[in-house]
Amino acid sequence: MRRMFVFALLLLAACAPASPAAEPTETPIPSSTPFVPQDTPTPAAAVAVASPTATAEPTPTPLPAPVGPETYPPGVNPLTGLPVDDPSLLERRPVIVKISNMPRNVRPQWGLSRADLVFEYYTEYGSTRFAAIFYGQDAEIAGPIRSGRFVDAHLIRMYQGLFAFGSADYRVRQRLYSAEFADRLLLEWTVGCPGMCRYEPNGANHLVADTRELTRYADANGIPNQRPNLSGMLFSVQTPPGGQPAEEVRVHYSLSIYNRWQYEAADGRYLRWVDTVEARVPDETYALLTDRLTGEVIGAENVLVLLVPYEYYSVTPEIMDIQLVGSGAGYLFRDGQGYAIEWRRPDTHRPLQFFAAESGERIALKPGQTWFELIGIYSRLEEDGGQWQFVFGVP
Repeated sequence: MRRMFVFALLLLAACAPASPAAEPTETPIPSSTPFVPQDTPTPAAAVAVASPTATAEPTPTPLPAPVGPETYPPGVNPLTGLPVDDPSLLERRPVIVKISNMPRNVRPQWGLSRADLVFEYYTEYGSTRFAAIFYGQDAEIAGPIRSGRFVDAHLIRMYQGLFAFGSADYRVRQRLYSAEFADRLLLEWTVGCPGMCRYEPNGANHLVADTRELTRYADANGIPNQRPNLSGMLFSVQTPPGGQPAEEVRVHYSLSIYNRWQYEAADGRYLRWVDTVEARVPDETYALLTDRLTGEVIGAENVLVLLVPYEYYSVTPEIMDIQLVGSGAGYLFRDGQGYAIEWRRPDTHRPLQFFAAESGERIALKPGQTWFELIGIYSRLEEDGGQWQFVFGVP
């Protein structure tokens, strides 16, 4: 039976984002030292695209009993619920890296398979961008790095992280640098190479980061880098009851940016397919997204679609202010099942927490990587026999 949920009475067609245009003016990013990956023979060897494979690198065996939400066994990552190979990594702050998703020739990006959490959100003119959070493991190359947005202040506070970005519009910079975390903002011209370097400086001139080196930079320069309290997320290998079939989850942000998460039972993950051409629903065309660093197909044990208020800070140029505060509705997808949830942010400096919409009880994520899709509260959802389609909308 086909069901449709409409989160506003506004017509989506009237408010759907247009194709990408120029971004708000940002401070130019100066060229820096060409990137030479650490512990690798040559840059080319480090970034060559391997043959795609749906199977990720071997991961630690999940613990049989639930972990979290307030305490975690020693050596268990509170952002994934998994034991880490190197427990010393958990004695630092997470490293948050802003990663580009547009134009399409920046794909495949580097390092997304190594992140514990990835947030995708609408920026402007039909485009989206990622904030990748590295904690339980590092990426020797993460990028291409792009500029910050207002919502990043929420992520920096929630995950108490270092933040690597490529400058920002002057209004965004003003908010970031007036915040209490200003000493944790990492830019190319202050960090330098090998922390933040240029790859192909005579070609694409991508800005990329080595998250290991960013941690070392913080330690060497007196930036507070102690282990933060990241409790709040509950993990369990047991599939929660009350779900509905969810073999496919599509999120359509605009004519230019849309994605599909396809559940693979043998892999236990949702694999990410991305747009290849401008298209309207239902005429999207897709290709699997891989990691340029590892060659792996990008996938996630959990996909969380969160309904969040988007507000216009400016219409011309288009600048969004995403209010990731308080609480709101959302959906969790894991193990081929979909769940209506409530997300909550009861503490400014703690991760988001998740609860079943009907019972109000905490709902467990599957141990592993989580991707967040932040969509507007005026978005539309259609669900039909295991296929879920979200269409982004703003007032």
